[in-house]
Amino acid sequence: MVAYRYLGNSGFKVSEITYGNWVTHGSQVEDDAAIATVHAALEHGITTFDTADVYANTRAEAVLGEALKGQRRDTLELMTKVYFPTGAKGPNNTGLSRKHIRDSVDGSLRRLGTEYIDVYQAHRFDHETPLEETFQAFADLVRLGKVLYIGVSEWTADQLRAGHGLAQDLGIQLVSNQPQYSALWRVIEDRVVPTSQELGISQVVWSPLAQGVLTGKYRAGEALPEGSRAANEKSRDNVDQRFMRDEVLTAVQRLQPLAEQAGLTMPQMGIAWVLQNPNVSAALVGASRPEQLGDTVKASGITLEADLLQAIDDALTGVVERDPEQTESSSPERRLV
Repeated sequence: MVAYRYLGNSGFKVSEITYGNWVTHGSQVEDDAAIATVHAALEHGITTFDTADVYANTRAEAVLGEALKGQRRDTLELMTKVYFPTGAKGPNNTGLSRKHIRDSVDGSLRRLGTEYIDVYQAHRFDHETPLEETFQAFADLVRLGKVLYIGVSEWTADQLRAGHGLAQDLGIQLVSNQPQYSALWRVIEDRVVPTSQELGISQVVWSPLAQGVLTGKYRAGEALPEGSRAANEKSRDNVDQRFMRDEVLTAVQRLQPLAEQAGLTMPQMGIAWVLQNPNVSAALVGASRPEQLGDTVKASGITLEADLLQAIDDALTGVVERDPEQTESSSPERRLV
């Protein structure tokens, strides 16, 4: 079964393999397949589910809510996000203003079919709204019982420090940050992780397999595998082409014998790699078919020895992104409408 980890300096635990439905529910796969995959996640011991109102323009939340209908709410941990525009896309239907947060949380609660959200996350940093306004709105939601904990996504170390200070002043808990992190994308290690460790904030990382590249299924100079995310017209736009360069794909192939020697599959080794970071509480995994989860959940509880970690670093020399400024660039300077 999947192991659990505390989220930040709180008493709240999440399954260290967390199910995320960014590019699957409501877009890449049909609803029946999506619901079957959620049920498979539950059978494998995953109880934490992450989504966002913007995923498939609210459809992902609705499909997840339908899939979880009938489950005991106290056995689940639900995480969703607010920032990006959905629906009518009016001037106030974006960002982290009090109005947009209030309107968005009610929509998320309705679609998820729940009375409260365990972790409500700021999907990006809003440069156009005073941070005090955002956190006062979050604090109000906590006091109303609509939200239990606050998280953010892709915030810089300075932004995390400022948000943490306001959360403390308001008597609420900022427990998590959700950045991209994998053996190929390590931009959080220099600043975000040390600051988060100091403040008691955990990472819930997305794309631990670099959007499927670390599974080894993509090979330089070869056709895209049928059924893969990069080959699917509904999801290919979400594939970061920086990972699809020939030099990256060639380096990733050097990981295959390392995984075999360790008795692991490539997906297991990739997910276990991010979980070796003590500041990571959970790795977000997605799936388009129920059977995919049977492999990835086995990464829970695996310890990678120091010599294997070094061998992975050596194999990927020259293709790993480490620039901490990449985090800053992930939040738009202007709200999207």
